[in-house]
Amino acid sequence: MAFRREKISDLFLTETSVENIFINEYMATAPGDYVKIYLIALMYCDAGMAISNEDIAKTLAIEVEDVLKAWNYWEKKGIVRKVQKGDKGMLEYDVEFISLKDGLYGTGAAPAGIDQSVQSSMADLEIQDMLNTIEQMTGNVMNGTEVTEIISWINDYRVTPEVIIYAFKYSLNKKKKNIKYIEAVVRNWSEEGLTDVESIEEKLSKSDKRQYMYSRVFKALGFTRNATEEERRIMDTWFDEMEFNIDRVLEACKRTAGISSPNINYVNKVLANWHEEQANIEAGGRRSDVTAGDLSRYYEITRENNEKTAEAHRREVFAKVPRIKEIEDELIKSASDMMKLTLSGREDKQEAIAKLKNQAELIRTEEAFLLTDNGFEVDYMEIKYSCDRCRDTGVLETGERCQCQSEVTREKIDLLMKSKQAR
Repeated sequence: MAFRREKISDLFLTETSVENIFINEYMATAPGDYVKIYLIALMYCDAGMAISNEDIAKTLAIEVEDVLKAWNYWEKKGIVRKVQKGDKGMLEYDVEFISLKDGLYGTGAAPAGIDQSVQSSMADLEIQDMLNTIEQMTGNVMNGTEVTEIISWINDYRVTPEVIIYAFKYSLNKKKKNIKYIEAVVRNWSEEGLTDVESIEEKLSKSDKRQYMYSRVFKALGFTRNATEEERRIMDTWFDEMEFNIDRVLEACKRTAGISSPNINYVNKVLANWHEEQANIEAGGRRSDVTAGDLSRYYEITRENNEKTAEAHRREVFAKVPRIKEIEDELIKSASDMMKLTLSGREDKQEAIAKLKNQAELIRTEEAFLLTDNGFEVDYMEIKYSCDRCRDTGVLETGERCQCQSEVTREKIDLLMKSKQAR
């Protein structure tokens, strides 16, 4: 028993198969008439029918010379082949359509523009799996140029297909789809000697940990932005060169509480001073009896003591002169009202702020009179720092070590610690 399909006599009721490689790789950049010529000829070819160059020209309302130029163009691209007819040379020829899929994936010749090494690589099942996986991840069919680029990374950067797949996954997770971006990721990993997934994952794990440390520092400083490249470089020296842990770095960040504009350079100088102190200790320097930790604790307790003294003075004044407590509350409310006015859109904002300032100045004058009339110094309720230069932090506004650090001896530290324990 034989089987056969009924033939459709009308050419225009049949279908023409066009390879996606032609559509993705060649069609977009080819002259429009050349594409039309290719498709018409392909339609007749699939139907097993002949058509002359002259008939193609009439169908498209173009010159025959343009049809001949089109075949020259497609031949140079490597997707058609001119087949000589008898002994008439190349003046008369048939056109043979080359299988683009066979050129890429099979044993046929690769189309022009496709690297021959890429063609041979395509026979590798691991590479085929890589390309299929990438297309599934991206949801796009790659064109010949993209295929060539991606396969070339294997030799150019000495990485495995597994690494390339990982690079696509890593980039897509960052919402990056551009192939140049992904190539840069692969190149950077290669330059760092990361040529397998295990080493890449280890590196990324450390990088994520370091990013966490950056964010901890910025949060401690009250910053809501991301660190600049220079700031990351400075912070890296704290962890890598000075070998401070995150707790020690955050302790240095606390030193910025006494300055008007906290910044990375200030913290850097604090940590550099601590590192120098430690180096002196290890080298048997003259301050070996006082460590950086001792100094930090000394200044912390000193500030705490001075703040408690100021608070005790405030309670004493309020108990003796209740009106001063009312004034302090009024000043706090006045400051809050000025802040609200500053942020408001009132037309008379400046006048209202000026009025509040005048009122605040009047009650401050009243407070000063009440203090002196009752036997208190005008600044009796203010914190009296042991060192006005650094405000009991040991570090100046510039981040440099304060001179008072050289006056802190082991005896002073021990005495301060004993007095604290005795309370």
